[in-house]
Amino acid sequence: MNPKMWWFASRASGMVLWLVLAATLCWGLAVSSRLVRRRGMPAWMLDLHKHLATLAIVFTGVHLLSLWADNFVHFGFGELFIPMASGWKRGPVAWGVVAFYLLVVVEGSSLVMRRIPRQLWHAVHMLSLPMFVTGTVHGIMSGTDWRLAATKWTAIVVASAVVWLATFRVFKDEASTVTDDRLTAARAARTAQRSATLGSLRVAPAASAPMPAWPAPSLSDQASDRAR
Repeated sequence: MNPKMWWFASRASGMVLWLVLAATLCWGLAVSSRLVRRRGMPAWMLDLHKHLATLAIVFTGVHLLSLWADNFVHFGFGELFIPMASGWKRGPVAWGVVAFYLLVVVEGSSLVMRRIPRQLWHAVHMLSLPMFVTGTVHGIMSGTDWRLAATKWTAIVVASAVVWLATFRVFKDEASTVTDDRLTAARAARTAQRSATLGSLRVAPAASAPMPAWPAPSLSDQASDRAR
């Protein structure tokens, strides 16, 4: 067995993990911005985001296990889970530790999504963008394969796709907010116009005419009525 097998495994798992995280983020942004959401879409396409996130968790475990088992650079509990504790490339490794904790928070919020307010879940889930940034910085600064031209161009293309989708999502949210405000104002205007129209069509009830006051009968009339 090659003595550097675990070092190669950690490098390979790290690169695959970064690609899986990018795919998870791109698919989530595409679905949430309705780029791929259509009526009649198969259920597996809607669940693909969750499956990719689960795959990212698996490769995170493989990456950490490979680093722990490697004898070329010693990584213990402190080096793997405490920022700035590593003696090898302390700063770049710290970026990876931060990315790991952000991944744990994002995935944890997804597990309890139905038990927390949706606004809170959405705010926590948006931490996936900083997670991708910190993970990218960790890979560039600590990885030894980023010097290859193929790796650089792959990173540029994938990162550009993430940036484009994130920008599209932000502008779409702003446009949706403006549209909702306009619809609310239009509904309020229609309601006010309808109320004014109904008020003008109401007719006040006619006042009842007073009964005529008949003169009281005289004494002679009363006497004649009795005689009859």
